[in-house]
Amino acid sequence: MKELPSIKQLVPKHVAIIMDGNGRWAKQRGKARTSGHKAGAEAVRRAVAFARRNGIESLTLFAFSSENWNRPATEVSLLMELFMSVLKKEVVKLDENNIQLRIIGDKSRFSKRLQKQIAQAEEKTAGNDQLTLNIAANYGGQWDITQACRTLAKKVEDGDLTAEEITEEALADNLMLSDQATPDLLIRTGGEHRISNFLLWQLAYAELFFTPVLWPDFDDTTFAEAINDFAQRERRFGLTSEQLTMLMQDIDTRTEE
Repeated sequence: MKELPSIKQLVPKHVAIIMDGNGRWAKQRGKARTSGHKAGAEAVRRAVAFARRNGIESLTLFAFSSENWNRPATEVSLLMELFMSVLKKEVVKLDENNIQLRIIGDKSRFSKRLQKQIAQAEEKTAGNDQLTLNIAANYGGQWDITQACRTLAKKVEDGDLTAEEITEEALADNLMLSDQATPDLLIRTGGEHRISNFLLWQLAYAELFFTPVLWPDFDDTTFAEAINDFAQRERRFGLTSEQLTMLMQDIDTRTEE
């Protein structure tokens, strides 16, 4: 009898989430958009706790895209202040729970004060290995690929690399999250069905899960629903179902030998 997959095999190593719906959540309640962002911060805490409890190795949250600078200045300002406030408050808890924090994106546009705070938070949690929490802030997938190309181009210019040595692997090694497992599962809340310039390269083979639940209402039940959906999918990575079956049979045979 074929052995059933273990729970660990059914749980994705890396989950990425587009946290959408804060503004609509607030509007439905007749509140200012800022209240939606604050409620969204609570949902982040729940998601991080769930990921840690269930053995997820990396959790990447899309907090602020490079396009979000086009929002009203007052909202952007509040988001930055909320970011700093939550960062300062949560970094101690993250460290106590053995969670490593990383901020990915173009941090150069942030204030010097926020950049310093980010560096201190990352340094404080650098040695933790229970869960890696990646917060994508001022991040865009196109920017990520562009900055990787610039890095490789500079190496060619300096004579450290030839054009022929620019491979998919070389490019991937210069992207954000290159030292972590590729995202297995992307969750998007809020009912939209697009990835909005998020991890364009890294999500090439990720399973996609879309839910109408607005981000502030995202809880353990919704997270578990996404994991359960993921566990039931057949991940083929370009192979046909028949090829995958033959491959698994071959692995089974070699294991028995």
